[in-house]
Amino acid sequence: MAHPDHALWKAGWRANRIPFHLTHVHPLLERFWPQLGLPATAPVFVPLCGKSLDIAWLHEQGHPVSGIELSEVAVKALFEAAGRAPQRRAAGELTCWTQAGLDIYCGDFFALTAEDLRGIRAVYDRAALTALPENLRADYVAHLHAILPADCQILLLTVEDLDADEAAADNMQQSAEIAALYALYFSLELLHAELHETDGERSIDKAYRLQRSHHPTTPWSA
Repeated sequence: MAHPDHALWKAGWRANRIPFHLTHVHPLLERFWPQLGLPATAPVFVPLCGKSLDIAWLHEQGHPVSGIELSEVAVKALFEAAGRAPQRRAAGELTCWTQAGLDIYCGDFFALTAEDLRGIRAVYDRAALTALPENLRADYVAHLHAILPADCQILLLTVEDLDADEAAADNMQQSAEIAALYALYFSLELLHAELHETDGERSIDKAYRLQRSHHPTTPWSA
């Protein structure tokens, strides 16, 4: 997030203004995670993780989990909910909270390095991309690609809000924004699209599987 947004993000956590936080494991994670075909012990990275219950679910499957979160309040709450007493260590500009296969870096996502994510086999992104301002999303994807190991996969979950005059049937394919952001660095497969309607508001939940490319595509490449 841009620096002006850092303060807003931290203030939201201090005031418990976190409407994006789910009190259950995301059903699309449970449904589509097996499609990545990972060994149970494969290390996983969760960007902008908050205190997500999805982290505990991934850890229960056997995965060592690394995450990055700006708010220390969120990181502390994550470990408290798990009944864990983490150790802390400096990691460049970040602080890593660590305990028994769970490493959560506290600080700016853009301060993460390839060394921090060495050995990661997959990324689970439920709300990291959408939490960022639109003007930072391309930088987020580029930095993610730069620090991930080769052959890394991503399970990306998104929510697209529909305007009143938009037809759901016209929006069940890959998002143009997602394709524009990721196609340079990753192969992209839409696994699922599902319409939701609540109090007259409509949205589409989508699940994507991405595979990191060895060499980014360029406009002049074949």
